[in-house]
Amino acid sequence: MFQFDNSYARLPDRFFASVYPEPVEGPKLIKFNQELAEELGVEADFSDPARLAAILAGNVVPPGASPIAMAYAGHQFGNFVPQLGDGRAILLGEVVDRNGLRRDIQLKGAGPTPFSRRGDGRAALGPVLREYIVSEAFAALGLPATRALAAVATGEPVYRETVEQGAVFVRVAASHVRVGTFQFFAARGDNDGVKLLADYVIERHYPELKDEENRYLALLRAVALKQADLIARWLGVGFIHGVMNTDNMTISGETIDFGPCAFLDEYNPMKVFSSIDQMGRYAYRNQPGIGQWNIARLAECLLPLLDGDEEKAVNAANAVLTEFGERFQSEWLTVFRRKIGLFSGADGDGDLIQSLFAAMHEGKADFTLVFRRLADAAEGRDEAFLASFADTAKAQDWLTAWRERLAGEDRSGGERAAAMRAVNPAVIPRNHRVEEAIAAANYGDFSFFERLLEALENPYDERPEFADLMAPPKPEERVTQTFCGT
Repeated sequence: MFQFDNSYARLPDRFFASVYPEPVEGPKLIKFNQELAEELGVEADFSDPARLAAILAGNVVPPGASPIAMAYAGHQFGNFVPQLGDGRAILLGEVVDRNGLRRDIQLKGAGPTPFSRRGDGRAALGPVLREYIVSEAFAALGLPATRALAAVATGEPVYRETVEQGAVFVRVAASHVRVGTFQFFAARGDNDGVKLLADYVIERHYPELKDEENRYLALLRAVALKQADLIARWLGVGFIHGVMNTDNMTISGETIDFGPCAFLDEYNPMKVFSSIDQMGRYAYRNQPGIGQWNIARLAECLLPLLDGDEEKAVNAANAVLTEFGERFQSEWLTVFRRKIGLFSGADGDGDLIQSLFAAMHEGKADFTLVFRRLADAAEGRDEAFLASFADTAKAQDWLTAWRERLAGEDRSGGERAAAMRAVNPAVIPRNHRVEEAIAAANYGDFSFFERLLEALENPYDERPEFADLMAPPKPEERVTQTFCGT
């Protein structure tokens, strides 16, 4: 099924723990991503569904696999934990896909590991379906993220606040190396481990840096810029990660760990959904600053490699952190200029965008629909845009200022509207719809899950049959808290 070539398992054994998945009672396939499987060069035998489910649940370890749990540390809500590691995830191995890219195949919820910290190593059905939905939505939106290859029911209960159905999520990633992976070695004073990991990451993810005069500084810069771009794009779709700990930031630049994540309904810059984020550390508008903070923690790990002179190393790292901020601001402006239909840059664009946010916040306007309906306004139809606001006065004033700015560009309304619809999704995985799909699945009905996935395959298309999935939640449908699932 898998053609494995396992480079991470060839690193020294202090990088991971070898561990086999723990078999489950009654594995049954819920969903298999055939399109992704073809991209990976993975051949699934559907003539024997029981064996396929057994492989994807971890009951049968396929030939060539080298199952491991990766070691890492991390700052969790600002507090450093020197040992975390894969407590409920097992990396089966790596495949080289049809584009020549190396990809991890990981089983999430496959049983306890040496890093489980008294946990059961299992996953509940709800969090598995949420990660499947959101990761595939990200792929369709064009945002870098881990992918979903499969979801498998285990036939066993898991015990959280209540008894829930168990499941295994088969996750695909460019790699699972995180900022926290570097922190694991740095916290132990293992500079050789930091260097070996950095060389591995450069070889795997940034081979163009191998000949740089200071390859480790170049690595820090490359990771920082990828994260700045990624977070700007998160903000463009109203995404709140919910748990931006350093162990949840990949070195490859992919979004990872869709636990208590959520998407904005009405715009509120300090919106928090995660039940464990009591102080709003990872609120919508705080994400860029947290991203920079996480990169600073990576920089601390790499300091011994940046320069033998500590002061010079610190100065070099600080220059990268400054560049992160500049890059984020530039990419954020690019993202939102496109969202409001601008084809060029001009002084005052940032203020124009911020004034729209102010009107949205005051008018309790839905984040996704405001931008989608602004495309209608580009063609002269203002009604739906204005109807998004509880108070239309500021929205009307903003439209006047926006049209004055558009007058400086020689573009037709139709051309502008088409460009806007190509970057402003009609359908996102709205929190209440994800919860609806999970609730139905808990009773054995996966039709809501399947329908939501179908709508999210083409998020920029406005299709009448999915009009209900575009609508904001009614007051009684609002989701105010999301949960991690561990």
